[in-house]
Amino acid sequence: MYKVIITGSTGMVGEGVMHECLNSPLISEVLIVNRRKSTFSNPKLKELIHTDFSDFSVIESQLQGYDACFFCLGVSSVGMKQQRYFDITYTLTMQFAKTVSRLNPQLTFCYVSGAGTDSTEKGRLAWARVKGKVENELQHLPFKAVYNFRPGMLEPTPGLRNTLRLYSYFGWLAPLFRTFLPNSISTLKQLGLAMISVLHHGYTSTVLEVPAIKSAADKMAN
Repeated sequence: MYKVIITGSTGMVGEGVMHECLNSPLISEVLIVNRRKSTFSNPKLKELIHTDFSDFSVIESQLQGYDACFFCLGVSSVGMKQQRYFDITYTLTMQFAKTVSRLNPQLTFCYVSGAGTDSTEKGRLAWARVKGKVENELQHLPFKAVYNFRPGMLEPTPGLRNTLRLYSYFGWLAPLFRTFLPNSISTLKQLGLAMISVLHHGYTSTVLEVPAIKSAADKMAN
């Protein structure tokens, strides 16, 4: 039985991952760290409200004793100044990761980046370079393991609250993606199961593109 920390549960991806963790017999406790109180309720669930994501020192005692962190907090770069995007995507992520790695040296860290992330940090797209920098530097922290997840199009889990409006508009495209671009689409359920799978079984690669996400998820379904 594992105890996990999840960030970003008020967003689509974080809520979907949380949903799978709460339904998994392998997970005994889920701690969600949010800036504002959510309306989620479950016997497994604990919620930690912390408004200042630039300083985690005052909540360190509540971040100890965990087996994994599923880091699902993120923002779109569309319409955002590069420095602001860097501060949220890189600086915040690394501050949190450094804190939990110091407090939980046997912790498995799962980071949601995205398809197209640039591991070379030299490509044309600024957002992809920043995500690549995060992925690369996470590997140098003293975790038990680090896995970087690069989902493409995600089919939302029915019934969840935070499905992005974009998916409501373009969900009809999912069957076309599944038929003609199967390596660019997975379900949110598969992403959540894949995170639980790498925590429990490990994985042969530290970077999981869509086919690897599906493969890891299948281990939990079988």
